[in-house]
Amino acid sequence: MEVAERQRILFGTRGWSYADWKGVFYPEERPRGFSELSFAAEYFDALEVNSTFYRPASPAMAASWAKRVEGKKGFEFTAKLYQRFTHNREEQWTAAEADEVKRGMAPLAEAGKLGGILVQFPWSFKNEAVERKWLERLVAEFAEYPLYLEVRHDSWREEDFFKYLDEAGVGFVDIDQPVIGKSIPPMEKVTGGKGYVRFHGRNAKAWFAKDAGRDARYDYLYDENELSAWVERIRKMTGSAEKVFVFNNNHYRGQAAVNSLELKSLLTGERVEAPAELVAAYPRLGLIVKKSGGEKQGRLM
Repeated sequence: MEVAERQRILFGTRGWSYADWKGVFYPEERPRGFSELSFAAEYFDALEVNSTFYRPASPAMAASWAKRVEGKKGFEFTAKLYQRFTHNREEQWTAAEADEVKRGMAPLAEAGKLGGILVQFPWSFKNEAVERKWLERLVAEFAEYPLYLEVRHDSWREEDFFKYLDEAGVGFVDIDQPVIGKSIPPMEKVTGGKGYVRFHGRNAKAWFAKDAGRDARYDYLYDENELSAWVERIRKMTGSAEKVFVFNNNHYRGQAAVNSLELKSLLTGERVEAPAELVAAYPRLGLIVKKSGGEKQGRLM
């Protein structure tokens, strides 16, 4: 793969702060002033902010995120849109609610670290008139940002919908998820000149189970064959996207980090750096790492 092509693909994970990553991705014993974010940014090109789905970021928190990665050239965040706009759709959102989200995004945007906003709708959001109208209002509300749209129901797999996204400059999110019933299958669709891929794992048994917690649902480690099937898809996307974000959401016990690094190695044909703890926990990484990276010191900045 040519260097120019590699630079358009940014690899990372959904979130970076998980208790079960201690001693698996992060060191068990942490030096004074250790920052998980600064540490993770040494190994990934981008990170997807997950906390903004549950509550809008405060400007102070977003400024702190930007500060902690300011030395990482080319590093970007994407941030999930607050669930009020995607999952709580009984009433139209207010201007104050939208403004709160925008204030939280401002420090990242001003620092040049905001790669876009991820608008993630649930499987229950289907391609029907009411939902289309909601989506159009939402796109207009946040048009000042690069937007990436994830839908999970197969009813959206229509050319007129992709045409709308393309004309609106919104990127379609290609996902790898358990394909159950009317779930949308893996694709390599690019709209609005923007590419985005999310790997959710294939834990079909727990995917729709009401009693399955977050960890159980995303407890999945892709094997090499499963990842290799995506290599050509992602390469194809680079032909029509300015850049492609590739995020792993199968986060339990650092599996997202493992698969993200493996995808990067597969797509670039190069060895990667990985934390020593991660290589010890997943020895298969020994085949692709160029050094263990144990000397990395996450830090507050």
